[in-house]
Amino acid sequence: MSTPVNVAVVYYSSTGTIATIAKALAEDAEKAGADVRLRKVAELAPQAAIDSNPAWAANARETAGIDEVAADDLVWADAVIFGSPTRYGNVAAQLKQFLDTLGGLWQAGALADKVYSGFTASATAHGGQESTLLALYNTIHHFGGILVSPGYTDPSKFVDGNPYGTSHVAGQGDIPVGEQTLTAARVQAERVVRFTRAIKAGLAAGG
Repeated sequence: MSTPVNVAVVYYSSTGTIATIAKALAEDAEKAGADVRLRKVAELAPQAAIDSNPAWAANARETAGIDEVAADDLVWADAVIFGSPTRYGNVAAQLKQFLDTLGGLWQAGALADKVYSGFTASATAHGGQESTLLALYNTIHHFGGILVSPGYTDPSKFVDGNPYGTSHVAGQGDIPVGEQTLTAARVQAERVVRFTRAIKAGLAAGG
């Protein structure tokens, strides 16, 4: 019997691009044999700001049924895939705020020895996708986590071109998530599940 794997996909999305990728990653991880929790982080923006942007308001309605992440979701998980749009080449405040609440778990060592990976989106091709993922991964190093990025491990990665994690150029919201991004999500999810299973089995065997 294969080693069971728990994967949490934890994301922030304003207008829906990251939410779409998060759902794809969750589905792909399930197809790879993992138990999956799809979780969004709490919104920090005022309702007036959300209501002023039709796409933002629509995404809020469409994802209302997705549970907000709790610290216990990370304790449960063997692997966590974090998603954030790029904000000035950095992680969105909403996701960063959640990460900043995890000090107690970090001090207890409860976030160490898990697999982590990330995904992002930006308006433009050079809009900070790589720096956002690298900034996210700084936190993973502090956790004592095991970073599993997609790298150039599949021919499709030479098409989408991002070895750090799945990413998407969304324009002004007019470029929907397509096959290239969905393929990147599948490659990343399968790699995360595969290495999480191997690491967990190895640790259980005293490796």
